[in-house]
Amino acid sequence: MNPSAADQIVTETFLDVRAKLLEIAATLDRVDRCLDESGDPLGSVAPASGRLGSVANDQQEKLREGIRILLSEGPDRAARLQHLFSRPYQADWRETMKV
Repeated sequence: MNPSAADQIVTETFLDVRAKLLEIAATLDRVDRCLDESGDPLGSVAPASGRLGSVANDQQEKLREGIRILLSEGPDRAARLQHLFSRPYQADWRETMKV
């Protein structure tokens, strides 16, 4: 890819990507505020893991790993994110999913 094409992609998608990042930050802030209201010290830098229910904790960890993937280098971030949020392949998925 040439630099001018990269510039064009950034310019064309900037507002949409910015909105998505703000949504992610707002969601993480809401979670932190809820945990702070439950008696945890304000400004705690400890991860939320261990203070959430098991399902929410697992989901939170996946979101954190997804953010780490976003911050990493390489042309395959979307594929790695898709893999992170996908179920492992099961040969009997049709029976399991009742499809």
